[in-house]
Amino acid sequence: MKLKFIGTTSEDGNCPTLYEIEGDTERVVVQGDILDDPEALAQLRNVLPRETFVIVPKALLTRFASKE
Repeated sequence: MKLKFIGTTSEDGNCPTLYEIEGDTERVVVQGDILDDPEALAQLRNVLPRETFVIVPKALLTRFASKE
């Protein structure tokens, strides 16, 4: 899988960051802080074993995610 940097709302260049997946117009990769709050995790639905969750500001997605 080849990734292309799209953008970040981070001032220091760490996370959160958004990436395109080369050749995939349906999905993106999001870098953010791991959601590890047990109460929040208990509220998630239909979680598959391979899935994980990260926290990012809405501004990251609204600024950089494709509108197409």
